[in-house]
Amino acid sequence: MQLKHLRTLLSPQDGAAKVTCMAWSQNNAKFAVCTVDRVVLLYDEHGERRDKFSTKPADMKYGRKSYMVKGMAFSPDSTKIAIGQTDNIIYVYKIGEDCKAVSSFPFMQSAVTCLQWPAEYIIVFGLAEGKVRLANTKTNKSSTIYGTESYVVSLTTNYSGKGILSGHADGTIVRYFFDDEGSGESQGKLVNHPCPPYALAWATSSIMAAGCDRRIIAYGKEGHVLQTFDYSRDPQEREFTTAVASPGGQSVVLGSYDRLRVFNRSPQRSIWEEAKPKEIANLYTITALAWKRDGSRLCVGTLCGGVEQFDCCLRRSIYKNKFELTYVGPSQVIVKNLSSGTPVVLKSHYGYEVEEVKILGKERYLVAHTSDTLLLGDLNTNRLSEIAWQGSGGNEKYFFENENVCMIFNAGELTLVEYGNNDTLGSVRTEFMNPHLISVRINERCQRGTEDNKKLAYLVDIKTVAIVDLIGGYNIGTVSHESRVDWLELNETGHKLLFRDRKLRLHLYDIESCSKTMILNFCSYVQWVPGSDVLVAQNRNSLCVWYNIEAPERVTMFTIRGDVIGLERGGGKTEVMVMEGVTAVAYALDEGLIEFGTAIDDGNYTRATAFLETLEMTPETEAMWKTLSKLALEARQLHIAERCFSALGQVAKARFLHETNEIADQVSQEYGGEGTDFYQVRARLAMLEKNYKLAEMIFLEQNAVEEAMGMYQELHRWDECIVVAEAKGHPALENLRRSYYQWLMDTQQEERAGELQESQGDGLAAISLYLKAGLPAKAARLVLSREELLANTELVEHITAALIKGELYERADDLFEKIHNPQQALECYRKGNAFMKAVELARLAFPVEVVKLEEAWGDHLVQQKQLDAAINHYIEARCSIKAIEAALGARQWKKAIYILDLQDRNTASKYYPLVAQHYASLQEYEIAEELYTKGDRTKDAIDMYTQAGRWEQAHKLAMKCMRPEDVSVLYITQAQEMEKQGKYREAERLYVTVEEPDLAITMYKKHKLYDDMIRLVGKHHPDLLSDTHLHLGKELEAEGRLQEAEYHYLEAQEWKATVNMYRASGLWEEAYRVARTQGGANAHKHVAYLWAKSLGGEAAVRLLTKLGLLEASVDHAADNCSFEFAFELSRLALKHKTPEIHLKYAMYLEDEGKFEEAEAEFIRAGKPKEAVLMFVHNQDWEAAQRVAEAHDPDSVAEVLVGQARRALEEKDFQKAEGLLLRAQRPGLALSYYKEAGLWSDALRICKDYVPGQLEALQEEYEREATKKGARGVEGLVEQARHWEQAGEYSRAVDCYLRVRDSGNSGLMEKCWMKAAELSIKFLPPQRNIEVVLAVGPQLIGIGKHNAAAELYLNLDLVKEAIDAFIEGEEWNKAKRVAKELDPRYEDYVDQCYKEFLKNQGKVDSLVGVDVVAALDLYVEQGQWDKCIETATKQNYKILHKYVALYATHLIREGSSAQALALYVQHGAPANPQNFNIYKRIFTDMVSSPGTNCAEAYHSWADLRDVLFNLCENLVKSSEANSPAHEEFKTMLLIAHYYATRSAAQSVKQLETVAARLSVSLLRHTQLLPVDKAFYEAGIAAKAVGWENMAFIFLNRFLDLTDAIEEGTLDGLDHSDFQDTDIPFEVPLPAKQHVPVRAQGWKMGRPHQCECLEEGEHLCAAIFGRTSFIIFSSFTGYPILRNKIEFKRPGKAANKDNWNKFLMAIKFLSSSSICSQTSHSPVCQDVLKFISQWCGGLPSTSFSFQ
Repeated sequence: MQLKHLRTLLSPQDGAAKVTCMAWSQNNAKFAVCTVDRVVLLYDEHGERRDKFSTKPADMKYGRKSYMVKGMAFSPDSTKIAIGQTDNIIYVYKIGEDCKAVSSFPFMQSAVTCLQWPAEYIIVFGLAEGKVRLANTKTNKSSTIYGTESYVVSLTTNYSGKGILSGHADGTIVRYFFDDEGSGESQGKLVNHPCPPYALAWATSSIMAAGCDRRIIAYGKEGHVLQTFDYSRDPQEREFTTAVASPGGQSVVLGSYDRLRVFNRSPQRSIWEEAKPKEIANLYTITALAWKRDGSRLCVGTLCGGVEQFDCCLRRSIYKNKFELTYVGPSQVIVKNLSSGTPVVLKSHYGYEVEEVKILGKERYLVAHTSDTLLLGDLNTNRLSEIAWQGSGGNEKYFFENENVCMIFNAGELTLVEYGNNDTLGSVRTEFMNPHLISVRINERCQRGTEDNKKLAYLVDIKTVAIVDLIGGYNIGTVSHESRVDWLELNETGHKLLFRDRKLRLHLYDIESCSKTMILNFCSYVQWVPGSDVLVAQNRNSLCVWYNIEAPERVTMFTIRGDVIGLERGGGKTEVMVMEGVTAVAYALDEGLIEFGTAIDDGNYTRATAFLETLEMTPETEAMWKTLSKLALEARQLHIAERCFSALGQVAKARFLHETNEIADQVSQEYGGEGTDFYQVRARLAMLEKNYKLAEMIFLEQNAVEEAMGMYQELHRWDECIVVAEAKGHPALENLRRSYYQWLMDTQQEERAGELQESQGDGLAAISLYLKAGLPAKAARLVLSREELLANTELVEHITAALIKGELYERADDLFEKIHNPQQALECYRKGNAFMKAVELARLAFPVEVVKLEEAWGDHLVQQKQLDAAINHYIEARCSIKAIEAALGARQWKKAIYILDLQDRNTASKYYPLVAQHYASLQEYEIAEELYTKGDRTKDAIDMYTQAGRWEQAHKLAMKCMRPEDVSVLYITQAQEMEKQGKYREAERLYVTVEEPDLAITMYKKHKLYDDMIRLVGKHHPDLLSDTHLHLGKELEAEGRLQEAEYHYLEAQEWKATVNMYRASGLWEEAYRVARTQGGANAHKHVAYLWAKSLGGEAAVRLLTKLGLLEASVDHAADNCSFEFAFELSRLALKHKTPEIHLKYAMYLEDEGKFEEAEAEFIRAGKPKEAVLMFVHNQDWEAAQRVAEAHDPDSVAEVLVGQARRALEEKDFQKAEGLLLRAQRPGLALSYYKEAGLWSDALRICKDYVPGQLEALQEEYEREATKKGARGVEGLVEQARHWEQAGEYSRAVDCYLRVRDSGNSGLMEKCWMKAAELSIKFLPPQRNIEVVLAVGPQLIGIGKHNAAAELYLNLDLVKEAIDAFIEGEEWNKAKRVAKELDPRYEDYVDQCYKEFLKNQGKVDSLVGVDVVAALDLYVEQGQWDKCIETATKQNYKILHKYVALYATHLIREGSSAQALALYVQHGAPANPQNFNIYKRIFTDMVSSPGTNCAEAYHSWADLRDVLFNLCENLVKSSEANSPAHEEFKTMLLIAHYYATRSAAQSVKQLETVAARLSVSLLRHTQLLPVDKAFYEAGIAAKAVGWENMAFIFLNRFLDLTDAIEEGTLDGLDHSDFQDTDIPFEVPLPAKQHVPVRAQGWKMGRPHQCECLEEGEHLCAAIFGRTSFIIFSSFTGYPILRNKIEFKRPGKAANKDNWNKFLMAIKFLSSSSICSQTSHSPVCQDVLKFISQWCGGLPSTSFSFQ
């Protein structure tokens, strides 16, 4: 922390004018200072004084100076300030224009000494009497928190304001918590400070106190001393008067005299570190300190009345030149916007150090990390959050699209943090980080009955959306979709989810009902209208608006001509912005529907009413008023409902509600509460809803019977009124009835009056009233119900007459039947169409009439259009035709078919086609065809199929009943009719059906339907398709339909024809387009060239420049001999191309034979040399010479050379030589002479003109002579002799060395020896060596090794001579030369001789020279027997090297038994290199099948003996007691067990010994195949009757077999082998070693697993892990008793088993003596081995022969 002085707020005075107290407001906007004059000065955050006010005494009678201000604090909302005074009072002042006291806390027992305002409504203050009290500003009362006996000298709070510390004059420091926030810290007396702690500060993790003893002590949370800073010996230091902790609690400042001491908390070291003190001369004693809440400013008040302001910070930085970051503490940063000056305080509430601050999301959102938390904040709203967050290496991704929530993606997890909340809102797993695939809604629209609404929708996978309630943390919906979702969003209330899939289909999901609806296809834009549930989306050129999302089928659509780019809502209107071209066009939405719908959804009916007030009355507005009235009534908002009915003009309802509201208001005023709960109000509302029973119930619940009856009377509901009166026994019941009857009569309601009389038992009066009312049926009913009335004949006749008059025949029938008049009853039934009763009566009384009645009944039903009911009656009446017609009329087709099938053919054939037509209309053509056929209407069936487009069925049917020619004529005729009607597809199908596709093609061509024509040609004549396209293209071109012609030309792959068509029409742009898209790489360039050529001049230049083809066109013109056009283009635009065009023009003229014109063009092109070459080519030497001399002098020589070549061709060598010499080219003359073989002339020219090349020419001449064979060799020899005679020995030597004649080796040897002789005699020594080194290899090459060696020896080249002798296999000569001349090469000769013998395979000879090499050669040749035989004669080390190699070879070949025999024969040395061989032999032996038998003894004995030999050797080696030694000892023990087992298996008496050995081997399954070991142990146990043990072992074997198949041992159950030393962790065999599984042993587990032998438990006795158990060296079993010890320590056996073994051997021995056979050799061998291994046998009385 660094303190930097900023400004002086209040200048000090000359004398003492102590600043008594200071305070910063919680919002950092105000700073207050109280001076010694008891005046409070108010400053703004920038240090400018804004206001002041004077404090006042508790009682003015004591004067204004009767007190001092001892404490001052701002309220948490920064609107009030509390002043504590020594006159026993606290005043609370409201800060504003007129600062005045709004409350006070008098009646204190003593003076206020200090004061804090930590929380809303709570002021804490200390008193001189030692009490600490609490003042509640809400109740204006105070109470004591705790009391002490000592003056309160200081008071402070922790940084959260939930705890207080008080310091007292006796040094006591007391702590008190309003809320310990889960810290568990104690409260009460904390510590006794050595002096009064006037300077007291509560930091994050400790308390600092200081006072007059000039010592500062830091105390821990429970009062123990952490650190002490002692300044008592510093003469410059004085007492500490005040202290203050930073808002973050990580720094403390203490004030003394002229000095501020700063202490900073080190998080890493967890100690306080003192910073450099701030010393200010003449500051005098510091009396008050105040730290701004954001930590950026510290104010210091002094004894002289001065107030100084200091800047506090650790460091500052500028972020992107837009924000200033001030680190005021390790855990607190102030972020200030440089443009607006707005600061935001970012603080870790846990005191963690802020490591890095970033400003993201369009520079609006803060992100900062600490070691364990993450800080987030919104700069605009100043909402900050701190959540627990473990660092993940900076891999988080932040999204700030939602203003309320920050979305953090990290390692596949989405975390939501609500700004202003210090807990994560939620966390889900998702891999989709796109913000468009996540939607969060946080209380965006308040709704009635919903306080907190926080929802999240996100993608679980690409096709599944999950919706989560973030408050409860549970899933409220899952949407599984069939396609990938690419956008989703919840509405603002979180009740609806919109999502769009990859097919651009928009879906709406209702979360409450879990229903999904697809509402739009091809959706390219979608958005909820802000502040509402209105939805806007775009479908191609349509703008779709859903004003009521609850009815998604009701959508309002507009046609637009662009793409929607956004929504704008404000100023009372909502507009959709559409980009039409480059212009943004606004489409206004119906704001009324939006605003009203939103208010209704939110339950804000007042807002809805206010909105409707602004609208004119229209049908839409009227509908809104009706909706609102209904909802307001349901919500009992009666005033709003009254307003709605008034607006709708429903005066009665409005008046009724007005009266109801008056009642409710009156009740509410009189009794309080909601007036709508009053019973009269509730009853009236029920009446308004016409629920009179509910109203009655409400009245009766309140015993308001009169009111209930009055309600019914007012409504003229007399019946209900009388019922109420009867129920309650009302005295006016009879009067009510009379009044009711009179009212009915007055209102002429005779029917009701009759019913009333009937209910009272007056039947005659009732009948009279019924008849008067014209209701004879009721009168008849009453008569029929009463026998006494039925006896009145006159009355009955009167009633029946009235019934017949009223045509109520059925009632009259009943009455006649009742009075036993059936004839009259039947007649009345018939007249009244009561046929059921008539038929029933006729069956009883008149059976003959039944058939007639059934037919009449059917006719009546037909008249009544009840045709289906009439069918059965016609059938009963045997009227088949009527039944059929009724069935057809009733569309009872199946019943009609059933009836028709029962009729004769003539009758039915008329109706079958009608039924068939029905089935044809249902597209049930097979049934229709059958019916048409039954009705002899096959032609109609064919027409049916034809009209249905089922030509195949029609054709098939026609072929059955028509001739093929007739079918074709029919179909073609029908097709022509279709063609006339414009039904070309139907006509086509008809033509094709009769295999006349050409007619269809002709039809389409005739009507110019070329697409269909092409389709048919492609289908039926694919070979003519291209020709057809070409033909159509030409026709369309002739008609001027060029676009269509283009299509057909291109389909025919005739793009050139298309280009020519457009060229002919002058449509060059189209021609260029086609050539560019359809032609090759250069086609469009050619068209552009022709286009430009047609334009000519500057137009052509402009065109070609535009197309970027100007230069290419110039080249093209020149290449195609259009030189005029090329010159024109180059003249206008490409002047630098003119020479090139001249050159091409010249070349063209040359090809045309116009040489003079070509000469001129070559010269214009600046290429005179080309003209010269032209004339040279044509052998016009004169012209060539002329042009060369005039324009290109450098070419004169070439002209002369050309003439010379011509002369040479004519064999005129003299002329050619002269020309070449004129051209100064003697080298060419030399070459020409060489080519002609005129070497003499060549040598002459060379000697005269180029003497430097004479020697090379001579050599070349010699090489040429050599190439000519023998004739050439002779020439070389002759030349060499010539040089020799001339004394040119070097040249002679060279000539001799060049002699080569493969057919004459003698000549070559002679010449080479001659060359060597001459060199030795006449040439320098260095040259001698070169010649000899050249001649020697040549001589060796022709087999003259001795001659070569002699040459080498002449020059003392001993090594070369030796190599020559070696090459000639003269080994004795080579050895002699080496020995006599240079002994150093003797070894070299020997080595070469060895290599020679090896290469020749002469091993026997090699043995005498190099044994090891010979042995290696034996190995290479695979002669192992000879190798081992030879090695045996060598030393032990060599022998075992090759034994190991042979053993390795045998193991690789799968012959481990032979390898074992090798070591049996030669012993097993303790070489570490051989260990793997021994292990492999052991592994192969124990894994091999067929070894669990007596016959395998010798194999096991060999393995045992080899391992025993190895272990004995290891004891004597450096590997003694090594891990390898121990492993081989274990292998020896295993081999011994196996060998002993095989021996025991050969003797019947030793079966149990063999079984024990098999069981003992299980202890070593880490080295044995575990499945094989358990199988063998199980079988052995089974053989000797140990059933339980066999069961366990074989079960284990089966489990192992399954484990080997599965490839893992993890599933094995080891419970049977717990507490044994049978290993669990064993190698898993790669394959099964026992092919046959022990079936039949996988059975139920026995109750007790115990060994039947000697009653020993398997786990405890056989394999116990007890350290003191000794295992038998004979059987491997533990020796529990009867131990017999061998001579070697640690070797012992069970006496019983050992004696059994000896007895068996004795028995076998005696048996063999009697039978004169040999003793048991295997058992004797075992005995012999045990004797060796155990150091001798134990003493025994037995002896054997």
